[in-house]
Amino acid sequence: MIDFWNKRFVDGGKIWGEEPSSSAKHASILFKTSKVESILVPGSGYGRHTIFFESQGFDAEGIEITSEGIELAKSANSEIVYYKGSVLDMPFSNKKYDAIYCYNVLHLFVKKDRNEFLKLCKEALAANGLIYFTIFSEQEESFGKGEEIEQNTFESKKGRPVHYFTHDDILEHFKEFEMIDTGILDEKEDHGELGSHVHKLRYMLARKI
Repeated sequence: MIDFWNKRFVDGGKIWGEEPSSSAKHASILFKTSKVESILVPGSGYGRHTIFFESQGFDAEGIEITSEGIELAKSANSEIVYYKGSVLDMPFSNKKYDAIYCYNVLHLFVKKDRNEFLKLCKEALAANGLIYFTIFSEQEESFGKGEEIEQNTFESKKGRPVHYFTHDDILEHFKEFEMIDTGILDEKEDHGELGSHVHKLRYMLARKI
């Protein structure tokens, strides 16, 4: 996993551009309404979302498994704190965050690790803290491609599982939280020479209880 993402950042640099995703903009509005001050971004990549949240007045920190991703992020803003390691190794500090924003990370794990990741996120939140996740839905074009290693979890490349969430699946995964909102959003990604495509993502906003 580390080698895969390091190579992607080495070969492609800022492969999703520097603009934040539409979901990050949506989350920012919701976080401001709820008086959020601090945000943790697990799987922060090269920092496009941590940098965006900082620009919106939040205190944002990231967790990133690759040294190359952190190096790219630090080159754009050296003041933001990034913790190097897997999200499954949380916590990296004793800080409790008002919110967690996580873009397209949860679906990259098998069920056992997904549940552990969500448990660690809950522990990292302050009382009544918010989480905003985006994840692949079963409406993705890639759904069903590759070997099915668990229900709705496929490996199109060996060692890289992708889980596709249904609505009921989200409710089950996040049953330890108070669900506020969930739905489908179209997220356009531009990969430069490789062209652009649209992901069918599920998003969810929930509160720690």
